[in-house]
Amino acid sequence: MYRFFVEKNRIQENLIEICGADVNHIKNVLRMRVGEPLLVSDGEDREYLCRICEIGKEHVMAQIEDVNGPCRELPVKVTLFQALPKGDKMETIIQKMVELGVCQIVPVRTKRCVVKLDEKKAENKVKRWNTISLSAAKQSKRGIVPEVFHPVTFQQALEQAKQMDLVLIPYENAEGIAYTRSVLEKINPKMQVGIFIGPEGGFTLEEVTKAKEAGALEITLGKRILRTETAGMALMSAIMILNEQE
Repeated sequence: MYRFFVEKNRIQENLIEICGADVNHIKNVLRMRVGEPLLVSDGEDREYLCRICEIGKEHVMAQIEDVNGPCRELPVKVTLFQALPKGDKMETIIQKMVELGVCQIVPVRTKRCVVKLDEKKAENKVKRWNTISLSAAKQSKRGIVPEVFHPVTFQQALEQAKQMDLVLIPYENAEGIAYTRSVLEKINPKMQVGIFIGPEGGFTLEEVTKAKEAGALEITLGKRILRTETAGMALMSAIMILNEQE
């Protein structure tokens, strides 16, 4: 069933108004008709089972049939602090991490990042990244649309992470997969978890040291060296499996 996101002020007692680009998508791409069912989310994990009752030129009206369908969000709120990768890897990272359940993504400029974004380029990139997040949220039937923020420095990212209950930094020189398991198994529902993923060249020793001094736990993801676009997905998958609710 197709899913759409609307602002809360578009939700009435029994009706939901869908506007904007989704109208064209419903009418001309999906070719949906009056009477067909769809899912609508308010972006705050409230889900509405609806049925189209009117298709107009600039809006689609949907009749609410049920509220609060199955909760699709993880009880753990995970923030990805992703060092800026080369090429279009960031788009893949955003798409897959949203599918896996991350709640927000913070791009980070680290010492070994090759990508340099000026203000204009960063603005355009962030818009593009949030469009990808929205699309991935729809496809995976998320209850929220994870926000992708403007890039920050490594130090700024560490300051943000201080507010979280647990911060993890996978590092290729870390040892002991048993320790990684023990850390992940201690994650409780309602916790806020931050994960730091380095760029293609990895974090510098100085950055890892600063992260540990700020309270981050250094962990390993195994004996194999993972690419920047793989490491976050591997860690997020483990957190998802351990914390997914029935």
